[in-house]
Amino acid sequence: MNHVRYMDRIRDYYIAQGYEKPYQWAHFEDVPFTPLKKPLSESKVTLFSTSDVSIKRPEGEELPATETTVGDVYSVPWDTPLETLYSRQESFDRYATNLDDLNSYLPLTRMQEFVESGRIGSVTENFHNVNRGYSQKLMLDTSAPAALEMCRDERVDIAVLTPV
Repeated sequence: MNHVRYMDRIRDYYIAQGYEKPYQWAHFEDVPFTPLKKPLSESKVTLFSTSDVSIKRPEGEELPATETTVGDVYSVPWDTPLETLYSRQESFDRYATNLDDLNSYLPLTRMQEFVESGRIGSVTENFHNVNRGYSQKLMLDTSAPAALEMCRDERVDIAVLTPV
């Protein structure tokens, strides 16, 4: 069995992209943890991803001017039909995987099934994407506070994070 040495592969990828220093994985001695205040079946859940998912436009239709900057957090309505979603992601190993199965990295269908079965109480109106970057500082100073603000605005009990 061949294993993908993911950490080595990512480090090599960033070096090949021209970054001067090898990628340094975030490490925290203390990780904040908050126990649930109510049962999962009564909780409101949101989803954050680094998948850079966008909505396909009909052929010939111009895209609105909604370019995002690295560090931005943007939202997509949860009820957007799956067949109209795609990932604009370019930072993945095209030789080891693909992004064809949206639910493998953005589990919208599974989350909706959990609502329907009563496993979770509800989901937010939108799911969210973090336009990630190489900088841990940017994530801590920009993306994370923006994501937290969205959670507070939507009165979220739980945030599920899915990296790509």
